[in-house]
Amino acid sequence: DVAHSMLKVLRDEFKGIVHVSTGMTTKKEIEDVVKFFEETDQAKTRLVIYNCTSGYPVPFKDVCMLELVRLYEEYGLRVHELAFSGHHLGISIDIAAYALGAKWIERHFTKDRTMKGTDHAASLEPAGLGKLVRDLDATFHSLTYKATEILDLENEQRDKLKFRKTEKVNACTE
Repeated sequence: DVAHSMLKVLRDEFKGIVHVSTGMTTKKEIEDVVKFFEETDQAKTRLVIYNCTSGYPVPFKDVCMLELVRLYEEYGLRVHELAFSGHHLGISIDIAAYALGAKWIERHFTKDRTMKGTDHAASLEPAGLGKLVRDLDATFHSLTYKATEILDLENEQRDKLKFRKTEKVNACTE
């Protein structure tokens, strides 16, 4: 079939990273793609699989973000990277995908979401794309462990709040 022929060209002739969406794809079809790249030992070095629900726009309940977790369980050690392709409104879902481990975030962008066409409504305009980059960057910097048990900024608050000295008021009774 045409899809398999294209994958064969991508696997055997194209030398870059191959990005494959799981939109409109069964679990068996995903497994077949991964095995196809594994036949030539290229899945771990060249194949990126995107969790995706194909629709424009996709309602939040149909994004099925936990499929990304399932993909990690099944393919995390077998493919180069896992990713998320979003066709939803807003940017919060992309942040969740990143927090769940997506190494790539794919979004459509447009000059005007009201333009005619299948995917303009689910696309990001320039300001939205900027906010997505800003929020992904903030999320990246927040996904850390504490360097010390109590951070410097916590010590200041700790001194003020946790161990503050209370003044005792002596009541005089006669």
